[in-house]
Amino acid sequence: MKEHFSERLETLRRQLITMGAQAETQIASAIEALVTGDAVKARAVIDGDKAIDQLEIRIDEDAIDLLATQQPVAGDLRLLVSALKINADLERIGDHAVNIAEAAERMSKTRPFKPWVDIPYMAEIARGMLQDSLDAFVRRDAKLALAVCKRDDLLDEKNKSLIRELLTYMAENPALISACIEILGVSKNLERVGDLATNISE
Repeated sequence: MKEHFSERLETLRRQLITMGAQAETQIASAIEALVTGDAVKARAVIDGDKAIDQLEIRIDEDAIDLLATQQPVAGDLRLLVSALKINADLERIGDHAVNIAEAAERMSKTRPFKPWVDIPYMAEIARGMLQDSLDAFVRRDAKLALAVCKRDDLLDEKNKSLIRELLTYMAENPALISACIEILGVSKNLERVGDLATNISE
């Protein structure tokens, strides 16, 4: 019975890693769609959210079933509770990818008024944080988890810097207001991805 329980716990870990990889891919694809003005790729990200939602439901059901039928204690109980929390965080990261993709779709017919530098940079930080937070969870690596939390400050500062820059653009050229608001939304979504990666690490 214990061996079967351990196998199911390992399956749950693998499912979380799979979901994390899907969420990371969604973020990368949404940013690529934004930068290249690819509405088709943006739509694929939006449609791809169903797979993450389905996996979230499966992980939830499996974790709750293990809690109810196996009555785990100590480390196993903490693992299952953490899995439920991480599962919800990963689903929300998928939602943020969709938000970015929707912005990319809306902006696909407009030419960028400034080089795409800040947003891809923020996305790279956020994706790295997500990767490392899941690695820290799987390996139970407290040092790596702490490093993820520290990088969140870098993401927050970059978001604040971008807000200041875009406010200047809007003040000087009202025709850019709509585009600036879209970029502000993307930046905020990436900041929230970083916050969720930090939650996973904690």
